[in-house]
Amino acid sequence: MVYSAPHAAFAAPLSTDGMFFSLSKTADVLAAPLTWTLFLWILALALRRRPRPAWILGLGGLIVLAVFSFEPIAGHLVRWTEAGAVRTFSPATTYDAVIVLGGIVDPAAAYHSGELEMVDSAERIIRATALLRQGRARFVLLSAGLTSREPDEPSEADRLAAYLREEGIAPDRIVTESRSRNTHENAVESARIIAERGWRRLLLVTSAWHAPRALGCFRAAGLDPDVLPVDHRATDGSDNTLLPRAAALAMSTDMLRELLGRVVYRIAGYSR
Repeated sequence: MVYSAPHAAFAAPLSTDGMFFSLSKTADVLAAPLTWTLFLWILALALRRRPRPAWILGLGGLIVLAVFSFEPIAGHLVRWTEAGAVRTFSPATTYDAVIVLGGIVDPAAAYHSGELEMVDSAERIIRATALLRQGRARFVLLSAGLTSREPDEPSEADRLAAYLREEGIAPDRIVTESRSRNTHENAVESARIIAERGWRRLLLVTSAWHAPRALGCFRAAGLDPDVLPVDHRATDGSDNTLLPRAAALAMSTDMLRELLGRVVYRIAGYSR
């Protein structure tokens, strides 16, 4: 039987207060170059009776949009963000548990289709599945909260647990944690379950760009797991073009959000 921590609606409040959670989501929006561009263009529109300042602001917005849409800029941000992802995974070790963090399921698509719809970070669960099959980990801890506000929707952890069962992983090796809403809460809630189960040898599997902040959060929660960074997105840039690309803008946005998240988490004391 799959061990599952209680859902947030039936459990004690998490240590992260609502204000921090709301502010972190606001910071996500503020970190987006498109937000900066729209802000500059709105200012330009407000100052349309003053042609010179309006023209400068409008041009500034266009430059911001263009710069972060260039593949070389996006590539540099990816390499910078992933630089701190250090692989400490030991192939010779049999871990008590492999910890897989959320951010794998596309909640809107999953709700619409009724199927498990995964995003680019799907490699997190794919690699964990391989480790379980190879006997490199005795258990898997899926730390991922609700993916939809719909009351009848399963949590992301529950969806991933169903996927693992379909892949032949025994249910008694799967542990789910469905309360967490962000990386800090992933670490806090995982630490509680790990203490209850007495696990010592731990492996954290997450995306390379996310690994430094995730490890910092687990260390702040009193844990020091080995890390297996996956879902690497950095390239050598040899195939980059100088034309603006929507995909490059999206990548720049993701990396800027992650870098800002590291700063916010440090200030809040949620990461070491």
